[in-house]
Amino acid sequence: MGKSDSSAYSIRRLWLGTAVVKSWGNLALKSCLLTFVAFSAPVWGQTADSNQSGIAPDPVTTNASPDQPNAATRSARHDETYIIGDDDVLSINVWKEPEISKQIPVRSDGKISLPLVGEVLAAGQTPPQLEQEIATKLRGYITDPQVTVIVEQMNSQKFNIFGEVGRPGSYLLISGITIVDALANAGGFKDFAKKKSIYVLRQNPGGGETKIPFNYERFIKGKDVNQNIQIKQHDTIVVP
Repeated sequence: MGKSDSSAYSIRRLWLGTAVVKSWGNLALKSCLLTFVAFSAPVWGQTADSNQSGIAPDPVTTNASPDQPNAATRSARHDETYIIGDDDVLSINVWKEPEISKQIPVRSDGKISLPLVGEVLAAGQTPPQLEQEIATKLRGYITDPQVTVIVEQMNSQKFNIFGEVGRPGSYLLISGITIVDALANAGGFKDFAKKKSIYVLRQNPGGGETKIPFNYERFIKGKDVNQNIQIKQHDTIVVP
């Protein structure tokens, strides 16, 4: 082979080598692209699905603010009609003020005492009314105080049973309790109880008492069943 032929041969080998390298490079690039697309497609699909699902972000999570009391605190359950009385135990919570937040009994004079607030007459008020009064007194010290009052123990809600029953005395008033329920809780009748002559003494709002008769004998026979009324605070049941 001559020198010119050798040079031409070398040039062809160099061109073929370059072509092979380009071919392999293109194949490698295509392989990488296919792998990237195959891997990314499920991710793109998931992203698209999540964006099209219509699921809104949780407003409690996204809108929560550490500077504001949460809804559960501000809407704490409590009876808006209950009248607070002596010996009741109140749970008083002032948002972000642990030194003022306390569980405290209502004294015999109907008052409670709190830091910064001083003495407050709680007896005779409903929980929302007491919340407002405490908040008003705190506004001189705290900006926009958030106060919650919950009656933990209703010790002032009592009624009495006297006379010929197994366990006469004073009882805590349970919501919905009737005369028959109260008599059962007191141990029932003694042997010489006058079941036809039972009566309830109920205090009138303007003073004085009303006498409400209850004939147990007629009640157990299914007569005058409406006389089995619900007991109210400070009622006194008398069994002669």
